[in-house]
Amino acid sequence: MPDSANTSRSARVNAAIRQLLERGGIAALATIIEEPSPVGAKLLVQTTGETTGDLGDAALNSAVTEFAQQFLATRDEAHTFSVGDFAPDLTSLAATRILFERIQSEPRIVIFGAGHVGAALATFASFAGYRVTLVDDRAEFVSRERFPNELVELVPAESWTKAASKAIGKGRGVSVAIVTRGHAEDEECLRAVIDSTPDYIGLIGSKRRTNIVLDRLRATGTAEAQLANVRAPIGLDIGAVTPEEVALAILAEIVAERRSGTGGSLSQWRRIGKQGKGGTG
Repeated sequence: MPDSANTSRSARVNAAIRQLLERGGIAALATIIEEPSPVGAKLLVQTTGETTGDLGDAALNSAVTEFAQQFLATRDEAHTFSVGDFAPDLTSLAATRILFERIQSEPRIVIFGAGHVGAALATFASFAGYRVTLVDDRAEFVSRERFPNELVELVPAESWTKAASKAIGKGRGVSVAIVTRGHAEDEECLRAVIDSTPDYIGLIGSKRRTNIVLDRLRATGTAEAQLANVRAPIGLDIGAVTPEEVALAILAEIVAERRSGTGGSLSQWRRIGKQGKGGTG
């Protein structure tokens, strides 16, 4: 027979996770997976510091609560640590192993503009495991005939502003790509989303075009800190030319932001090392 107290604690943790996902929050779930501490004990630690659950030791709860914030900052999905790795003072529990898991809603991309770049980005992002919402004010551009993939949500917008507010919600766990057909549409979309503080906002266009849009928002009171978070021009510099290549550059930057990647070449260290030694290849 399962221990009723353990069952009750587990139910509270599960309920807290459901509530967290419903409101788009982020937390770390710590689970003991190796003795001497009670195997299976869980502690949910939210980014606010609020906790649910119990690992069976007050000092361990405190240490895990503090370390959970460091774990979340790494953007790792899951990692196992010994207590000695992050709380060396807890010598009696040093060998206890704890699994830390990142808890958050599945990643979402909201794309404004269903032209060539937006269409390619929607397709690539869906393949990469993102939940995709594609918005355009031209209903024929967001028809199911163009996008038979049911995993891509299609939104014909009578108003960019209203569609943006509905699609983005609170912004947590959401990446926004603004790839519309003109300055006016870009500006309206950016105004509608910037206050929601999504995880990522990117604006397509040349330096000149994107500066025009940003300057207009600046002139009407948008804070510099908010404007600094806008990736404009959008995407990583991969020398993209075709719409598909541009979409790939955008998705790469979104993934890099989500995973705390640098966006650089993984082999750069090798070439730098050879150059330093006078090597040529």
